[in-house]
Amino acid sequence: MRVAVLDDYQNVALQLADWSAVRRHAEITVFNDHLDDPGAVVDRLRPFDAVCVMRERTPLTKEILEQLPRLKLIASTGPRNASIDTQAAAGRGILVTPTGYDSTPTIEFAWSLILASMRGIDREAASLRAGGWQTGLGSNLRGKSLGIVGLGNIGKEVARIGLAFGMKVIAWSQNLTEEKASAAGATLVDKQTLFREADVITVHLVLSGRTRGVIGAPEFALMKPTARLINSSRGPIVDQAALIKALQARAIAGAAVDVFDTEPLPADHPFRTLDNLLATPHIGYVTEELYRTFYGDAAASIAAWLEANAA
Repeated sequence: MRVAVLDDYQNVALQLADWSAVRRHAEITVFNDHLDDPGAVVDRLRPFDAVCVMRERTPLTKEILEQLPRLKLIASTGPRNASIDTQAAAGRGILVTPTGYDSTPTIEFAWSLILASMRGIDREAASLRAGGWQTGLGSNLRGKSLGIVGLGNIGKEVARIGLAFGMKVIAWSQNLTEEKASAAGATLVDKQTLFREADVITVHLVLSGRTRGVIGAPEFALMKPTARLINSSRGPIVDQAALIKALQARAIAGAAVDVFDTEPLPADHPFRTLDNLLATPHIGYVTEELYRTFYGDAAASIAAWLEANAA
């Protein structure tokens, strides 16, 4: 048996979990690089019986799965993975297993982006590293309005922290009710009011057909010139072209994003050069503790499958 571990960017998968039960039955190959081309993905995975995928880094589409007759198990980190065609997998007898998850890293990271953006931490750190000193003014959070788009498990915790900072919290999503907003300490408003009134807007929606592009040019046109957009959820929820245009025109004060339409971000992407954008490489969930859960559970599910099939 052969097992592939994909997109282990930090080369830590084998260090953070016990893979000994897997090794008793299979050879493990770890790939630290990322392949964009579906044909290259097929060529890489063709010899493997099982694959461990990290979140949504490598899509496993119907077209790819149809070309992998040997593949029988996909161990996917996290409770769900929208980039795996689970229906196609089931039709081919491929088992897809989830792992445990903890939203704490993402919640904490959303606030890292908010604080860094409001205080210009990336700009000031770059100035210091280049031999300079102070370059601009930051802004307080206390007394400001925090607009949360999506008040689910992550959004409601972001709201709680906003209240602790002394912010007024308002929220909107398609299905949000006054009762749920109130329980999180937020005030339910309509979409237009949120984008008009909020000083910081942070996105915490699940990407779906309904939420794709839900924030675009009309919403940026409503925002205060002093307001900032934070997206640590999924890139396509925000219209990328509209965000770039708003930042280039300085129609809003800035943005901080950890997620993109295409990942890894292309080398020539405008997000890499905009001076009013703080961009990080999708690290909201990347902590040692969560990786131990991901890889530990994945290794256990692969080992159980190998044991069952060895018998």
